[in-house]
Amino acid sequence: MSSTHSTTALSWRKLYLSRAKLKASSRTSALLSGFAMVALVEINMDDKTPTVLLILFSICTTLLVSVHLLALMISTCILPHIEAVSNVHNVNAVKESPHEKMECFIFMAWSFSTGFGIILFLAEITIICWVQFINLSKEAAIVSTAIVVPLLVLFIAFAAFFYKKLISHKYENYNRDLEDLEHEFNQLQNHSAIDHTNTSQGIQLV
Repeated sequence: MSSTHSTTALSWRKLYLSRAKLKASSRTSALLSGFAMVALVEINMDDKTPTVLLILFSICTTLLVSVHLLALMISTCILPHIEAVSNVHNVNAVKESPHEKMECFIFMAWSFSTGFGIILFLAEITIICWVQFINLSKEAAIVSTAIVVPLLVLFIAFAAFFYKKLISHKYENYNRDLEDLEHEFNQLQNHSAIDHTNTSQGIQLV
């Protein structure tokens, strides 16, 4: 009974975590893709802008919008089914949620929105600064790049550190669950051995 209760609690925790990830992904993707579209429409360009910058800007903007729209589509498709189950006040309703079967897609949406998408967003800011300032002040474009690059390195370092700690935390939880299961198994074995001994003694007395 205790093992079944622990498994059900773990499934509910995964469900709530998946729901939180999808909500964060949908909000972040909608915001950043909207910004990219506004930047694409409102940015000022002239004939003096180098072709290389225009190509980089078009590639980065297309990738940024596509990645975030993909994350938004995944979140929009999966989230309603998880929300429907999470609002049901039944312990066994968690089995009806698709969060475990769709775990790879949830991870994809989360990674695209908060990982790859933010890196593209920082690159987009840098390219926009170059497109806007290269004909006015090349020093301003260089300064903006010098500010964004350390932030990008810091972001990647934080992401690596975060996922390392997260994996370590999951590994410790799995070890703790295995130890609990092993302890329960040993207790069942001891009870079985005691019951068997008592039964054998009862037969001998008879």
